[in-house]
Amino acid sequence: MPLELPRVEWATILPETILVVGAMLILLGGALLRRRLPAWVWTVASIIIAAGAMVSAWDLWRRVSHNHQGGAHTAIANAVVVDGFSVYFALLTCGAVILAALMADSYLRRERLNAPEFHVLMLLSASGALLMAAANDLIVIFLGLEVLSIALYVLAGFAQRRAVSREAAMKYFVLGAFSSAIFLYGVALAYGATGSTNLGEIAAFLRASVSTHAVLLGAFAFLIVGLGFKIAAVPFHMWTPDVYQGSPTPVTGFMAAVAKAAGFAALLRIFFSTFGTHRLDWQPLIWALAVLSILVGSVLAVVQTDVKRMLAYSSISHAGYILIGLQAATVRGLAGSLFYLLAYTFMVLGSFGIVTLVARDGDARTGLDAYRGLGQRRPGLALVFTVLLLAQAGVPLTSGFLAKFYVISAAVEAHSYALAIIAMLAAVIAAFFYLRVIVVMYMAGDEADTADADPIRVPFGAGLSLAVSVVATVIIGTILAGPAFDFARHASILRL
Repeated sequence: MPLELPRVEWATILPETILVVGAMLILLGGALLRRRLPAWVWTVASIIIAAGAMVSAWDLWRRVSHNHQGGAHTAIANAVVVDGFSVYFALLTCGAVILAALMADSYLRRERLNAPEFHVLMLLSASGALLMAAANDLIVIFLGLEVLSIALYVLAGFAQRRAVSREAAMKYFVLGAFSSAIFLYGVALAYGATGSTNLGEIAAFLRASVSTHAVLLGAFAFLIVGLGFKIAAVPFHMWTPDVYQGSPTPVTGFMAAVAKAAGFAALLRIFFSTFGTHRLDWQPLIWALAVLSILVGSVLAVVQTDVKRMLAYSSISHAGYILIGLQAATVRGLAGSLFYLLAYTFMVLGSFGIVTLVARDGDARTGLDAYRGLGQRRPGLALVFTVLLLAQAGVPLTSGFLAKFYVISAAVEAHSYALAIIAMLAAVIAAFFYLRVIVVMYMAGDEADTADADPIRVPFGAGLSLAVSVVATVIIGTILAGPAFDFARHASILRL
């Protein structure tokens, strides 16, 4: 009997295909062209490729949201799902690629690094993130996880002349390999308990089952551990401060936005949609992870004197807030988590964009002292950083305030009052270290060297990336708050 291959519906995986093919074309162009092209050529190419993937993703959103041409459906032997959820993450990831490419352009030229490979790795990593969000099978999620991770391992060590970058890449690789193995073991346990790795078939099996098998509980634990590493949730966060500090700063911003979004995409789809009938078994684990991440991230960020490490612990705290939406296990909670990821993407990319510029040659000036008097030297940069930090603190009239409000209100609606109270108290603690940076920028001007021999320059690409980030942070928190939450709510409803 001849082997029957599944019919590939290319339209359903067009965003991923555009990213992968585009990455291959950049790689071939960089290898085959005798004359080395300017670095900005590769930046423009990667932006065009990501924009093309975004346009194709928007077309998919139009199809599923208007429920024509099949609406939300599975494809490629039921291994891929096209719904609002997957398209939402495709749009979010492609947007992050564009902003990261704009910010990385000046960094690569400043550090005299070979540009084409950087953009190839970034596009391939993004394609893995898209695959994780669209996967309807645990094996496909694992494949997407590996594509995402392997490219990030190399990007973390891209600044080869810096020992800390090489160290960050090695730490990320070793711990990432362990987490991937643990996730794969969870996949094996899920298969042993349900007889399938397909998310739809697993969900159907669990709806028909009466009791929870011990093997299934083990699968819950191992899957949470494997994905908990990617989202930097406590206690699987140990790699985060060192890797964030040692990696090239644009890579850190890209990693914080895209890797966290991809990890949450898989976590939300697996546990909210597939394992939703057994939520009472996994909710306590998510509750504990959320509390630990919020408290540990907020408290340890207070004592940091390096801004990149501070933002690393801040990222851990944000992961805890996003987990609150999953712990609620309601549509409102899922919508709150999706909205939080949207707001967080702009906040974290913009913040690390500022750090990239302030660090200057060698990417070494990341301590608090480098920000002394920034309000006098570069008032525009100081204002942008202030807005982004206030948004992360959850100040009203920013997207960060609404993001925290939506997930905490979902917890209250689900009667998780203790979790909501802890989240609000942790927000007060977190506000301290954000305000400390702002105070250093504006109230320590007398100690700043205004005649700095190495002034901070803001190239066009970096300035455009910062402008988009700060405008999106303010507009999503004010004028477009309703449409943005509706966008997230539709993405949570239009899943299969």
